[in-house]
Amino acid sequence: MRDVVYDLREVRRARYAVAAVFAVHGAVTGSFATRVPWVQDHASLSAGQLGFALAFTAFGASCSMPLAGRISHRFGSRTALRGLIALWTLSLILPSLAPNLLTLCLSMFVYGASAGMADVAMNALGVEVERMLGKSIMSGLHGMWSAGALVGSAAGTLAAHLGADARLHFALAAVTLTLLGVLACRWVLDLQPAEDEEPPPRFALPPRSALLIGAVGFCAVFAEGASLDWSAVYLRDRLETSAGLAAACTTGFMLTMAVARLVGDAVVNRFGAVRTVRAGGALAVAGGLLIVVAGHPAVAMAGFALMGLGIAVVVPLCFAAAGHSGPNPSQAIAGVATITYTSGLVAPSLIGGVAQATSLTVSFVLVTVLACGLAAFAGVLRSGERNRTEIGRPKAAVPDPRP
Repeated sequence: MRDVVYDLREVRRARYAVAAVFAVHGAVTGSFATRVPWVQDHASLSAGQLGFALAFTAFGASCSMPLAGRISHRFGSRTALRGLIALWTLSLILPSLAPNLLTLCLSMFVYGASAGMADVAMNALGVEVERMLGKSIMSGLHGMWSAGALVGSAAGTLAAHLGADARLHFALAAVTLTLLGVLACRWVLDLQPAEDEEPPPRFALPPRSALLIGAVGFCAVFAEGASLDWSAVYLRDRLETSAGLAAACTTGFMLTMAVARLVGDAVVNRFGAVRTVRAGGALAVAGGLLIVVAGHPAVAMAGFALMGLGIAVVVPLCFAAAGHSGPNPSQAIAGVATITYTSGLVAPSLIGGVAQATSLTVSFVLVTVLACGLAAFAGVLRSGERNRTEIGRPKAAVPDPRP
């Protein structure tokens, strides 16, 4: 990367711009998650077929994520992010247009591919802004993603309650979010590679030191992906609720995720990464048990809320720990990101497969068992905790314009 000295005000402005992009990205996910039952009914799919279609989201993301670094290297960070976030927001329209399993699979492939590339690009910019500011901001950025997802899911809940056609809902959301995302990209940092800098590798295997960290992230993101895409279906099919109340469950899950991530930095600074994740794991397990035994919608909704609260800050802490886990931080972070995001994309399809073979209740027993891994293996995040005091030290020459 070229050595460029940025004014502190530019970096701060870039932080808010990246936060806005995170919110836009989350709003797309929230919009889609609340209308999954509509998409399932429109394409006339069983739970197993829906899970199979959602698997193409993971396939698309796995194929595309390594390309994000090369796109940023070729066009610069600002232009790359602007194009990728627009591709992601517009891809929201595709699932609602799919009339059958085949077309939905193709739609979900494009949806997942655009999601993965935009995700990598915005996280890379977030890490760079964090480095320039010399303090941790990633939990807050992920909190903005959750806040955006909450807004998207709230709009989806209203649309579902009104019985609105998801094709109209998704088209309006896509146009609005595209405009907001492209506008926010105007103020992100325009990072350019050095003239002699080689393009990033197409794929980075995680070093051994990052595998256990990735496993912790896998458990958290699996629970997140399962809850996002199946909470509304769970309430509708198992507890026979209305479409509006089922969508509200997804909104409640996202609300607890957003609140926990927005205050996550303060909690971690007070109690440490390991104790925070262990306590979160206990909350997630308690939430999973409530979901499994729920005989009333309120109990299941409380369970999903606890699940969201428990897993909220795990992924940002995994990234921090990976950066301090070995001699090649960028490779470790890339490897952990691949593990965690693949988990979130695979989870919905695996939940559907288990539900087809058994039931949705058994599917969330699996989620609860994996949540136990957060408390059991939280100690592997200690490397990031030991180095947390160094995060507050400036890592780049950014002059303060104030007298």
